[in-house]
Amino acid sequence: MTVVVTGGATGIGAAIATSAARAGARVIVDYVVSPAQAVAFAATLAGEDVGGSVEAFEADVSDVAQVQGLVAEAVRRYGRLDVLVNNAGIETRQSLLDTTEADYDRVLGIDLKGAFFAAQAAARQFVAQGGGGVIVNVSSVHEDWPMPGNAAYCVAKGGMRMLTRNSAVELGPHGIRVVGVAPGAVDTPINARTVADPAAMTRLDAAIPLGKMAEPQQIGDVVAFLASDAASYITGTTVVVDGGLMQSSPGL
Repeated sequence: MTVVVTGGATGIGAAIATSAARAGARVIVDYVVSPAQAVAFAATLAGEDVGGSVEAFEADVSDVAQVQGLVAEAVRRYGRLDVLVNNAGIETRQSLLDTTEADYDRVLGIDLKGAFFAAQAAARQFVAQGGGGVIVNVSSVHEDWPMPGNAAYCVAKGGMRMLTRNSAVELGPHGIRVVGVAPGAVDTPINARTVADPAAMTRLDAAIPLGKMAEPQQIGDVVAFLASDAASYITGTTVVVDGGLMQSSPGL
């Protein structure tokens, strides 16, 4: 099985790549910011002899040509593509009143445009090679749950929610499944400021019924399950992985 994970060198993406490699997959992790970190991550997993393999490839998902090149590279290296995980994402933590056009374009370009055209490129490959395929969109509880002060991010994740549903309906006849995963609070670089603030962590943990922030590998294992044959009848929906957070708190 060949798997592409965008934003796959750190955080949730690295956990997804790890879970896929441990299941025997050949994984390409996309990166932009830190080539050395991506290459080191791939080498570390290779050194652990996990069963599969992980290789790094540079591509800016906000650039359609580079997204298409990412999918083409997976096919060039391994002959086919079986799973795409749209994981790359950023946030600016800015309100509607303060967000500039440049801020908006950057967030939407990576979080939504990138996911849209990566899904398109993967789906075209799935149709061309036959046999179906899987697209997993890593969204957020904020695809459905307002987060005041983070407007563009919530807009992007809301768009990803509908991308998952609409593309699942369109692509189902080709045997292609499209599933969303909506993490809650996860101990990743995107939440570094919260993790570094003991008072904020105390408030957050108290709001989560399971009592603690998720570890990235807990999300990675869910994505691996959804991409596997064990989830072969799941499509067009979002699986929320938030420790019960959305059910107990009015918003964060």
